[in-house]
Amino acid sequence: MANRLIGLPPGNKKNMTIRILLVDDHPIVRQGLKTLLEGRSGWEVVGEASDGAEAVEKAQDLKPDVMVLDVTMPRMNGLEACRVLRKQAPQLEILFVTQHDSPQMMREALDAGARGYVVKSNAARDLLEAVEAVSQHRVFTALNGRNSVALS
Repeated sequence: MANRLIGLPPGNKKNMTIRILLVDDHPIVRQGLKTLLEGRSGWEVVGEASDGAEAVEKAQDLKPDVMVLDVTMPRMNGLEACRVLRKQAPQLEILFVTQHDSPQMMREALDAGARGYVVKSNAARDLLEAVEAVSQHRVFTALNGRNSVALS
């Protein structure tokens, strides 16, 4: 269970684990994201996938709390995977981490059911805050040259 439970006393949050599934077609990107995420106490990367179809399969098996998902991938892109996952696993929170620094692409991702959107070039700055926000069912968006926004 993640620390996104309503009414949970603050002292109990440190015992909660956020289970994360990483999805990107580039192994080096997955490794970098994993290194950033696993440095946070209470967060666990429970699996990795290299395309949207594999992400859908692994989400069913691993039951992550948060999926960090790329847009452009082979077999099934991230937007398609997000739409499928929104139906199959409505409790799953999806955060796009992508090279697409585009308000239009961000809108498409949010319309597909994602809770957050971060540009890869700013992942070192924004990723941890974004995962924290989406794990608590808050919207988080950050494009280059624009302020990060976390909404309840």
